[in-house]
Amino acid sequence: MAQAGRYCFVSDVHLGAGDPDASRERAFADFLKGLPADTEAVFLLGDIFDFWVDYRDVVPRGHVRVLSALAELASRTEVWFFRGNHDWWVTDYFEKELGLHIVDEPYRVMDLGGRKVCMGHGDTLGCRDAKSRLIYHVFRNKACIALLKVLHPRWVFSLARAWSARSRRNHRPPTVFDVRGSGIYRFADGFGKSHPVDLYVFGHWHVPARTRVDSGGELHLLGAWKEASDALML
Repeated sequence: MAQAGRYCFVSDVHLGAGDPDASRERAFADFLKGLPADTEAVFLLGDIFDFWVDYRDVVPRGHVRVLSALAELASRTEVWFFRGNHDWWVTDYFEKELGLHIVDEPYRVMDLGGRKVCMGHGDTLGCRDAKSRLIYHVFRNKACIALLKVLHPRWVFSLARAWSARSRRNHRPPTVFDVRGSGIYRFADGFGKSHPVDLYVFGHWHVPARTRVDSGGELHLLGAWKEASDALML
């Protein structure tokens, strides 16, 4: 990538969740279409969709405006899609049909405009909770995913909506987030001791926050996307 330019980071749009009139979808599509022409790359850092499963012959209903906006955006700039804990089951549809780059790793380090940036969704980095780690491995197990796709899509999406709604009820964003006491900070501080990083960008917690990292660089947590100001532009 060239040294000069603009880079956009967005996470946790959760399209399909609590949006009965599709107003958030329209707003997000308008945001994507309105990105400056000199934007060099867009990084979608997970949970853009509240739930998504790629099927061989079926495209999930809805989100047509956003899918169209992503395809148009990818035709003129690079768009990177990091799979989150809600839209992990994206496989090759977004890559083949929309032209997005799909990132499977929990994080990736890139050189952007002369700065070393480490980015990802962040849900598993520094996590010490045994239950969360078990769920992580089950949801990402290839055999479990294959069994999931045997079910009718209507059943799968019904189960997913119920799971997602329960998760939101039980895990509301904290009003005060202790960034330096969090697992993602532990990850950044440990990672920076052997890998020089200027900026860490992650989503997942739905609480915007920034702090310096003792081993170097700055940690930036994105909030849940509601409007253009919730995106990070570099």
